Parts: sequence; C-alpha cells; structure tokens
Amino acid sequence: MGVDYNIVVEPSEYDEYAKVISPEKIITLPSNFSEQGNGSIPVRNWVWDHSVKSGHDWHWILDDNIESIERFNNNLKVKCYTGTPFYVVEEFVMRYSNIAQAGMNYALFCPATEARPPIRFNTRIYSCILIKNNIPYRWRGRYNEDTDISLRVLKDGWCTVLFNAFLLGKRATMTQGGGNQNIYEESDNRLKFAESLKEQHPDIVKVVWRFNRWHHQVDYKSFKKNILIKKEALVIPDKVNNYGMKLVSVQDKPLSDKE
Repeated sequence: MGVDYNIVVEPSEYDEYAKVISPEKIITLPSNFSEQGNGSIPVRNWVWDHSVKSGHDWHWILDDNIESIERFNNNLKVKCYTGTPFYVVEEFVMRYSNIAQAGMNYALFCPATEARPPIRFNTRIYSCILIKNNIPYRWRGRYNEDTDISLRVLKDGWCTVLFNAFLLGKRATMTQGGGNQNIYEESDNRLKFAESLKEQHPDIVKVVWRFNRWHHQVDYKSFKKNILIKKEALVIPDKVNNYGMKLVSVQDKPLSDKE
C-alpha cells in the first residue's frame, strides 16, 4: 500500500525478518524480550512507550496477519492500494478531543449481503488500532487484552470509533505461526479467554458457548452515553470527500516490500 512503517521483532528473529524486510524498517526489542513466551502484551506496551519517547501523540499498532485493507461501499469490498484508509481514520479522530482509540472492522463481520453503517461508536477495537498516547492505560493481562483496554477507556467516558467503511482482510487465528499462537494453543476451547475478561469486567461480560467454543459476550449499551466532543472552531464541509480515492482495475497481486 506504500505506507511507511516499522516492524518490531524479538532479537532472536531479526536475521529472519531482515531477509525479507528492509533493515531500516526493523526495530529490535531489548534482549530481555527474547523468547519470553508471554504473547504480545509486553511488546505492545514497549511499542507504546517507544512512540511516546519518540514524541508522537498517537500510534498505530497492527497485527501481523492482516493481508489487505478493503473499502466497503455499496456492499462491495475493494482492496486498497494506497494508505488513504489510515489517513481517513486519523483525520476523523483529530476532529474530536475525547477519542481514545479508533480502528477498522474485520471484513468477516461485514458480509456483502448485509447493510452496515460506515462507522460504529463505543465498541471494541481489534488488530489495527490507532491509540492516543497520553491516555492513562497500558495493555494488561494475558487474554483478550484488546477488548479489555477498549472497555477500560469506555468506562472512563472516552469514545472509540470502529470503521466499517474500511475493513481488514485478516487470516484466521491459528493459521499463522508466531505472535500469540502459544497462548491460543494452551487454552481449553478459549474458556480461559472468556473467563479472564469476565473477571476483569463482571458487570458487563458473560461467558457463552457458541460455534463449538467458549466466547465472551459484552453488553456495550451503557456506553451509548459517551458522546464525541468536537474541538473548538471545527468546521466539517457539507459535501462528500473521497480523499482522492478512485475505483480502478489493477492486477490482483501482493505488493513486495519495495513496491
């Protein structure tokens, strides 16, 4: 998509990543992160602190099994070949003073046969997350850390923004090695996942059995009262802005790191 990025890797895996990714894009974790086996949470916190130390007000953090970002419009899902979706999310978020997180929904959750609003407010943000750096939180626990941090910011009155206008084409969990795979493998039909979130948020979470495994079920209704606060002197043009995006025919092939 032509978006500049950094990838954060464990020291023991640097050489393997450097074979396929330009070294200047690779950030290597401190040596004490090597083979911790604690999943993504310590690394996510390190990335957050690294962004703060680098002087940034926000940072994106993306899972490594996202294959595409797609524009969802008129019930069509079209792959994006520029970084415009990231800019659109950022531009929207910067209009308001009380958004803590924003991101894009999974393509799986937006079937082309059903209508979806372009944006949902005050729900969980997964996998591709824009985070406000100065909010007083960090990733915690071992399971469902993404839902947990979304619930914590919502309970404190912040807002979250989930885009359906742009979707994540994402590989299914457990079909790619690394990351949290060891954590998923050790669980009992995800019961530990669901129970841990219920322990953290017993007022709005219950454990249910669906699709042959355990799930957490969250009641987000109480967060409808979290209303976006516009920044002073904000003027939003009353016209459609496609941000330069055009629907064109392209050869459907993965782009290399150098393209």
